[in-house]
Amino acid sequence: MATNQLKAGAVLSYVVLGASNLVGLFYTPYMLRMMGKSEYGLYALVASVIAYLTIMDFGFGNAIIRYTAKLKAEGKVQEQYSMFGLFVLLYSAIGIISFVIGLSLYYNVDHLFGNTMSDNELEKAKIMMLLMVFNIAFTFPLSIFGSIITAYEDFVFQKIVVLFRIVLNTVIMILLLEMGYKAIGMVILATVLNILTLIINFWYCKKKLKIRITFTNMNVGLLKEVSTYSFYIFLNIIMNKVYWSTGQFVLGIYVGTAAVAVFAIAIQLQGMYMSFSTAISGVFLPKVTGMVASNKSKVEISDLFIRTGRIQFIILAFILSGFILFGRQFIILWAGNGYEDTYLITLLFFVALTIPLVQNLGITILQARNQMEFRSWLYFGMAILSLCAQIPLTKYYGGIGAAFGISVALIIGNVLIMNVYYHKKQFIDIITFWKQLLGMSIVPTILTSIAYWLIDQNRMNSWTDLVLGIIGYSAIYLPLFWYISMNSYERDLFVKPIYSAVKRIKEKMQ
Repeated sequence: MATNQLKAGAVLSYVVLGASNLVGLFYTPYMLRMMGKSEYGLYALVASVIAYLTIMDFGFGNAIIRYTAKLKAEGKVQEQYSMFGLFVLLYSAIGIISFVIGLSLYYNVDHLFGNTMSDNELEKAKIMMLLMVFNIAFTFPLSIFGSIITAYEDFVFQKIVVLFRIVLNTVIMILLLEMGYKAIGMVILATVLNILTLIINFWYCKKKLKIRITFTNMNVGLLKEVSTYSFYIFLNIIMNKVYWSTGQFVLGIYVGTAAVAVFAIAIQLQGMYMSFSTAISGVFLPKVTGMVASNKSKVEISDLFIRTGRIQFIILAFILSGFILFGRQFIILWAGNGYEDTYLITLLFFVALTIPLVQNLGITILQARNQMEFRSWLYFGMAILSLCAQIPLTKYYGGIGAAFGISVALIIGNVLIMNVYYHKKQFIDIITFWKQLLGMSIVPTILTSIAYWLIDQNRMNSWTDLVLGIIGYSAIYLPLFWYISMNSYERDLFVKPIYSAVKRIKEKMQ
């Protein structure tokens, strides 16, 4: 059952990912034109500020998954229920604290952005910030149920709920935009759907998983162990917020909402790119935790790291090479005039993120082994370095300067230092990993280099030209990569599900 859930969860992760990205690709340009650059920039800026309140999670959400999976594997049912009660109380307190902090942000909007915003923009910012603060405060106490569902490896239900939310949000938001509602309407809708999702997760845990929340026999001492584990997850959360939210915040202070909009589109594309990797690694924490708990050999875990990394590289290499060739024309046609800088900003992100995304399972391994300390402190230091670089670079070079500061820090921390750490301290065979990755890179590198000089990018000034260019490139890239870069195991991963589906269809027809 767990294996089926894992496989189905991975498949549904890509279904959700595909739906999310398709919605982003088709809905975003419509939204940009309906809202305008300044209005969208205002929404993105306020959202990035409120995103900092999510660090109040302190990494406990991930800890709930890990310790629930551990107690479940040990058959300790009552201990689980008591732990859930402990976290409900803890999260309720965090919700109250985050609400108070959010109110202080609300009352200081004028001081933060008064130099770059009009009076009308400031008033809208205040309304959106108040709504988002309420959303965050309400989310904390109920967020535990989503973590429980993940720990119980009930990925199918979780992904279906997310898919339903994506579709519902898109349909309703289009109606709201047509009625004249803009940024504030987006925030209200997001708040309602978030609360609805939390309630559904609560219902599923209570009725289907038969989860109980008890406030007796709570092991308060567990908080010390959990806090030690969560602290390093917390540092990682701070790092992510500094990397992906600070740029918009700094641009909002020194440049204005229009620049924030350009940067926010790059952040959206970066999020899509990252999701292609995390869709796989995100379902592996319970499995890897089980491998560690059952003392699986370091060689087995290393092999899983390499095997998963190769699969992720298959997808990311194709996206990166295609974006290098067609990204500029795509952004011009998709987002419209005024977003030209988004291409270079996005490309900086893609290049810096490719290796860490391919190695995403390494984070899961560290979490399962409860050895996040080194990575968390390293990334925290790199995030501070990135922030220090972003401020002067943003003043002189705008969004491109901010992106450069982020990318350099990512490469130093993720590519250089972490690979040495994985090899020396986690006993992952990084040398074999890089040999295999370099072998897989031959086709993308050569083909992208040749195509870059052959393609007349100035002629691709319509969607028809762009689509034909992408199809032509894909028709050459995919067969070459299939036969030269992929091994038989990887080819079977793509072919066997198709064969199985065809076989089932034939059986039903007989």
